[in-house]
Amino acid sequence: MKKCRIILAVLTFLAASHLAQNCNTMNIQWRSDISSTCNEMAMTMMHDIAGKPFLYIANKEAGLKIYDISIQSSPALVATVPIALLGQLHVMNLTQSGNYLYLALGNTFTNPQKAGMAIVDISSPTSPSVMGIYVLNSSSTGAGIVKVEGNYAYLGAMQSGLIVLDISNKSSIQQVSQFIPGINFPPVLNPNPQLYNARGMEVQNIIVYLCYDAGGVRIINCNNKMAPKETGRWCNPVMFTPLNRPKAYNNIIVDGSLAYVAVDYCGMELLNISDTAAISMNGWWNPYNCPNNNWFTSPVHSNEISYNKTCKKIFLSTGKSDMMVVDVTNPAAPDSCNFYGGSANNLGTWGLGLFQDQIYLSYICAAIPFTSNWTGVKILNYSPCAGTEIPEEVPEKTCQVYLKPTRNLLHITLKQSATINETFILRDLLGNLILKTELYSKQTDLEISLSPGLYFYQLGNETQEILSGKILVQ
Repeated sequence: MKKCRIILAVLTFLAASHLAQNCNTMNIQWRSDISSTCNEMAMTMMHDIAGKPFLYIANKEAGLKIYDISIQSSPALVATVPIALLGQLHVMNLTQSGNYLYLALGNTFTNPQKAGMAIVDISSPTSPSVMGIYVLNSSSTGAGIVKVEGNYAYLGAMQSGLIVLDISNKSSIQQVSQFIPGINFPPVLNPNPQLYNARGMEVQNIIVYLCYDAGGVRIINCNNKMAPKETGRWCNPVMFTPLNRPKAYNNIIVDGSLAYVAVDYCGMELLNISDTAAISMNGWWNPYNCPNNNWFTSPVHSNEISYNKTCKKIFLSTGKSDMMVVDVTNPAAPDSCNFYGGSANNLGTWGLGLFQDQIYLSYICAAIPFTSNWTGVKILNYSPCAGTEIPEEVPEKTCQVYLKPTRNLLHITLKQSATINETFILRDLLGNLILKTELYSKQTDLEISLSPGLYFYQLGNETQEILSGKILVQ
């Protein structure tokens, strides 16, 4: 990782800008637009995680769209998976694991649909293939998000809560369990069930960090997939005491003992989750005087969130204000440091994605709480940060992997806390399987010949798969 050494110049802005710092080395630049129409809204998108030059767009009524972005200034549509192949359900969100995309299905806006999930094989992104579809027939509020860990997918099904799905057989998705958090938290008078929606999520080591809209943040332990259990919860007390009007917790990023949470028109909260049974607020980016501001007039509506850990920068899609960048070098004092767009351009964002030096913003058509008259995706570039390499913090349960000088011996050392009988998987940049083997000791040397290039390794077992790192062979 690169250590971010940014000289921060303190500038004086108009009150409307709310920028206390200037990340003058970021140099955010527009590259191109991918336009859509208001009856085929671009909800969110993501770059291929293995580095292939493709962008996957959850294009709601138009289904899944795949663009070749080898030339960023001229994206080319190369494939579409229409809703006719997805049970007529709109594509709202997506995630990638290996050579598969997982689509969260079901309109959550006007004329809500049933919640569902589809698995799409993108081994060849120009020829995607639908492998399987799951539909929650008892729901009618759509789905907001999907995450994958190992052989399980976790579907945020709005009012229908969290759905745990077995995806070991891609053509036969099986529901394992459904967990609907209670609406008795936070303690407000006469809670409205329609305001409690599973819509933002992070999954790490079988723990689901769920943004439950007006229900705050819920920590759900899924060690027993048949019976998920809530082990922690959080809602900022000023949201409901004494005003009795909690705000929408929309999306979350987890980094070690810190969680960064996008909170609609209340900015971003930084939570200490080292003890999930006693969550506390470490810092709060709140430039618009929440909760005393107004949903209709606020220039910011924080929705999706991404994190550049190297630079300690959080990127927020902020609706009417397009995108804000927040410096979290000091978690106790998060500070605005850059932005893209503005509150007076009649454009509003929903989704946000990062990949290397690229930013992707998706825009929606809307009338409230802000006016937005264009939908599509904007591709931006930025200069993240510069500095010297520093070691990345190693997760508690992981392994160290490196090539010995002979280059035909791959050395693997398990952490003392890791169990043996783990599966080690090595893939190349295109996602092709290079090696899959069981580890039966803390230290292992494997004979292997690797061509120059970038490789990714995983460590896992039957219930858990942890992406541990990458190897660069020169």
